[in-house]
Amino acid sequence: MPFDDQLRAETSALYTDLYQLTMLQAYWREGMNEPAVFDLFVRRLRDRNYLLACGLEQALEFLETLSFSDETLDYLSDQEQFEEAFLDWLADFEFTGDVYAMPEGTPVFPDEPIVEVVAPIGEAQLVETFLLNQITFQTTIASKASRVVEAAREGAEDRLVADFGMRRMHGTDAAMKGARAAFIAGVDATSNVAAGEAYDLPITGTMAHSYIEAHDSEMEAFRAFADLYPETILLVDTYDTVDGVQKVVDLMAQANDVDIRGIRLDSGDLGALAHESRRLLDEAGLQDVMIFASGGLDEYKIAALLDRGAPIDGFGVGTKMGTSADQPALDSAYKLSGYAGEPRMKLSAEKSNLPGRKQVVRQYEAGMAVRDVIATESEQISGAPLLERVMAGGERTEAGASRPLTALREHAAARRSELPERLRALPPDAPSHEVVLSDGLEARLHKTRAALEQEMAAEAS
Repeated sequence: MPFDDQLRAETSALYTDLYQLTMLQAYWREGMNEPAVFDLFVRRLRDRNYLLACGLEQALEFLETLSFSDETLDYLSDQEQFEEAFLDWLADFEFTGDVYAMPEGTPVFPDEPIVEVVAPIGEAQLVETFLLNQITFQTTIASKASRVVEAAREGAEDRLVADFGMRRMHGTDAAMKGARAAFIAGVDATSNVAAGEAYDLPITGTMAHSYIEAHDSEMEAFRAFADLYPETILLVDTYDTVDGVQKVVDLMAQANDVDIRGIRLDSGDLGALAHESRRLLDEAGLQDVMIFASGGLDEYKIAALLDRGAPIDGFGVGTKMGTSADQPALDSAYKLSGYAGEPRMKLSAEKSNLPGRKQVVRQYEAGMAVRDVIATESEQISGAPLLERVMAGGERTEAGASRPLTALREHAAARRSELPERLRALPPDAPSHEVVLSDGLEARLHKTRAALEQEMAAEAS
């Protein structure tokens, strides 16, 4: 399926859970159409010191094009649980609400709204599934990729990081959106050609072991490939890695028109092999030939290699970044926090939420982020407000306009640089970023909880 057709299929109004549609019909039948407030947030962090918000663009695309086609309505009619009058009403359905959100690439912490939807309750309810799907996944991958980039750039800003994860990611949509999220987080290029076309990302890749094996000799394979791609990176570990590096040295000595850009190490003791490869290359006067490493890497393995002083100039990171293997899901939620002008909340143990509309304010000292304050929407709190109005009346605002991924990437790098070093380090046991509730939100929280408890007590009696 062409990518554009795939995108249209994925942004269908049917990209939702059934209970969103059954609730929508119930709201319609009961005449419940007052404005509601829903927050999309993450309850807690695990093995992360911060998250990097991502996926807003796809969320807004969905909201601004949301409608029910004739084919969609025919399908729902066949399910025999939706009234014809309701389906007639859906024929004119569109999203008319407001959306507030953190810009993509913004570091975010527990309980802070990444997205806040203010719309008639049925509209706000229906879009829960798609928003959670897109925001959660891309935030997961961006957060993992951010850690990989931080590890790779330690002590050297010019080390390259490439996304090699497509083949092991969970379907083509994950591979597309994952490449996008990783680029925003600072990854330099992707092996995913479709993502390169769709999002204008730099693409990278040269050869696999099968190309070497298909030739009668390793040198023959190197010579043929370098003849076609003179500035390529040659994979040297198909048979004997050190021997492979020596063949690259010999090839460059024999061929005046070949200027090999680098070698790739994909197996074995990458640290020891990088040291030996660098020695051989330098002794041959090939100091400009880079060493690129891949094979089961993540931020921890990259950090360990660099701690050993491995002279590696770039990393290809696949499965463990593309699936966020150590944390493949976030404890994300999309919860009602207001309806008909009144704050609402859950009281469930460990699954409560903050009532009413909110703003998140980041406070700084000496240019570094020291605290986030979750406040009510109208409080005046010193610092930088993070939630922007990206959609008004179902249409994008200037703040919600599509932005080049390079701009989002620059935003992510700038905001990440404001985090204290302890938060950008790999160990997750560093003192956490301080997130506090404002006086106004604390008062609203206690008042809402007390009113709910009083109501429950009255019902019980």
